[in-house]
Amino acid sequence: MKERLIYGFHAIRSRLRSAPGSVKEIWVDEKRQDARMRDLLALASGAGLTVRMSDGGRLDKMVGGARHQGVVARVEPVAMARTVDEVVEDIEGAPLVVVLDGVTDPHNLGAVLRSADAFGAHAVIAPKDRSVGLNATVEKVACGAAETVPYLMVTNLSRTLEELKEHRIWTIAADAVADKGIDKIDAKSGIAWVLGAEGSGLRQLTRKTCDDAARIPIGGSVESLNVSVSAAICLYETVRQREAVHGG
Repeated sequence: MKERLIYGFHAIRSRLRSAPGSVKEIWVDEKRQDARMRDLLALASGAGLTVRMSDGGRLDKMVGGARHQGVVARVEPVAMARTVDEVVEDIEGAPLVVVLDGVTDPHNLGAVLRSADAFGAHAVIAPKDRSVGLNATVEKVACGAAETVPYLMVTNLSRTLEELKEHRIWTIAADAVADKGIDKIDAKSGIAWVLGAEGSGLRQLTRKTCDDAARIPIGGSVESLNVSVSAAICLYETVRQREAVHGG
């Protein structure tokens, strides 16, 4: 994997804390001298990094006009699990996985990764042919979670779902027309929540391959929730059930 640019305070601060050796260069807007920037510069100094002063216009060009907040960094990829086997072998307790089918919006992926980190998911999985890869927008929205939650892009999603089953991970399709609600799913053992993009939903083969399906009960005039919201709700339900067992 090649070096790439990340931007924004959350993404860069998280990278400096979790994997400072992967940060190769940092550029900052010389006009920004507030407390937030001083904190970031202190982190960079502690990691032994030289910070390059720049101007807002140059930073704009570097990231294609994205909202960089006055700070851009060149980073190397951080080594994380690349296969289902590698993910599972490091898990203590019941596995928790998110599978995305057809999610191509980087903002949605970033938000899903952030929720996955917050609720302790062990990986996010997506097919190579119908998904967005990790890029600077994903990393910024994820607020550092792209560096803590493995994101596996697989060639054959149905085959990967079968592989999860071999590891005793129950695959549950989030389906708006399913008979049962997500609270009726036993999420205390290993589980993978499988979600499709808003509107198009899951592909037929993906839905058919899953062990079961459940819906998020919603009212009002909307027909479906944003995939990142749905993922957060499913993850929360898992944590709720597991904490109830342990009296948390």
